[in-house]
Amino acid sequence: MSQTPTRADFDQYMVPNYAPQQAIPVRGEGSRLWDQQGREYIDFAGGIAVNSLGHCHPTLVEALTEQAGKLWHLSNVYTNEPALALARSLVERTFADKVYLCSSGGEANEAALKLARRWSHDHHGEHKHRIVSFTQSFHGRTFFTVSVGGQPKYAQGFGPVPGGIVHGEFNNLDSVRDLIDDDTCAVMVEPMQGEGGIIPATPEFLQGLRALCDAHDALLIFDEVQTGVGRSGSLYAYMQYGVTPDILTSAKSLGGGFPVGAMLTTDRIAPAMAIGTHGSTYGGNALASAVALAAVEFIDTPEVLAGVKHRHALFREHLEAINQKHGVFREIRGMGLLMGAEMAPDYRDRAKDILPLAIEEGLMALIAGPNVLRMAPSLVIPETDIAEGMARLERAVARLVAGQ
Repeated sequence: MSQTPTRADFDQYMVPNYAPQQAIPVRGEGSRLWDQQGREYIDFAGGIAVNSLGHCHPTLVEALTEQAGKLWHLSNVYTNEPALALARSLVERTFADKVYLCSSGGEANEAALKLARRWSHDHHGEHKHRIVSFTQSFHGRTFFTVSVGGQPKYAQGFGPVPGGIVHGEFNNLDSVRDLIDDDTCAVMVEPMQGEGGIIPATPEFLQGLRALCDAHDALLIFDEVQTGVGRSGSLYAYMQYGVTPDILTSAKSLGGGFPVGAMLTTDRIAPAMAIGTHGSTYGGNALASAVALAAVEFIDTPEVLAGVKHRHALFREHLEAINQKHGVFREIRGMGLLMGAEMAPDYRDRAKDILPLAIEEGLMALIAGPNVLRMAPSLVIPETDIAEGMARLERAVARLVAGQ
């Protein structure tokens, strides 16, 4: 580069669909980042639940650099060793028999929805195409996935949405009973709604969905793009509920920061995705697969998963202490290291106002809608970074309360 890029370059050269903070991070190590001016930040955002092992974790760096010296990309005309090893690892660790690899969570969900409709078409006919999803859900930014997602704002202005999609109320099984019938091909649900406000499903709700799908020969799809690969405290959240889906999608933490996605399913359903029915240019890329395999093998250990649950308790303890002092939160909720703090009535829809204050205090956080402060840090974030990050968050909250 002949000159150092600035934040103004974003406004000049980038399509304006994002509004990034003014700071531009240039280096990361563990749960800390440094910007162009050398200012340090603690990272509670985790790249939106992506950086499962923080920044530049040695295990992932080693996997990437080793593979980079061997083979980067072929195409789906061929396969490669890292992709096969990743698929086998995911099958051996989950309910699944077969894996489809792609490059993102949106791609994984697109594949899951197409598979569900194709399987139902092949086994029951064209009439069985209806998809049940839930209000406030989020499943990606492709046109199909924003249509299935339960937030109409993401589909507005792009023309007629695909038909055959209906939305029930999350955690309300009666609302699903009113929608599901023998024309339903699939129910798609997040075990914990992420963008919708960090709301865990109740066990009874997911168990009820499984029973309704079985009764109507519909497929149950779990979108675990945000909850998967250790984020919930289990490798996948479904393992905590005792409810097995027919199709599961995974991304974000799967690659630890490298773009990768996966759709998992069973031998009963997988044959519907026959040769030529779907594809992904970069799906099964050797670099992505090597990094994802290293991430899965590192995370799916008793030590790391127990550590996620321990850190959840620490986050909750700190957030409750902040709330006891300032009274800004109505509820603190979540699973593992995907946590949300819903704002109290006096601060309704002001979660977004905390973010720039937190940046000024040296902390990166997230929101899940305007009313929920969201945190999705590294699964192995040091306890010292949790304590220091929470001290910085407390200062930001104090400034919010003081009206600064």
